[in-house]
Amino acid sequence: MNWIYLLLAGIFEIGWTIGLKQMDNHKNLLWTSIFYISIITSFYFLQVALKTIPIGTAYTIYTSIGAIGTVIIGMIFFKEPATLIRIGFILLIISGVIGLKLTSTH
Repeated sequence: MNWIYLLLAGIFEIGWTIGLKQMDNHKNLLWTSIFYISIITSFYFLQVALKTIPIGTAYTIYTSIGAIGTVIIGMIFFKEPATLIRIGFILLIISGVIGLKLTSTH
């Protein structure tokens, strides 16, 4: 169950990073609300997941979910470059996350 909490923490990390970009120095109240709700929820789920998942593994996976999700959303919605090299490096991050999950003792 804690792996699901870790996944949720990573998904909410995507929410707060996108909210951070869109909140326009706290002028856009919708995105500001999304930012704060997402960051609080993200850290809550991360804290719950850390009860059984080793911190190094959990934090690496958490930030990887956030980074990969944010890059993908940036490519789709913010017209950031979707080059083969960027996609290749995303695949490297994914392979590292899979390796950490497979070698986790918990």
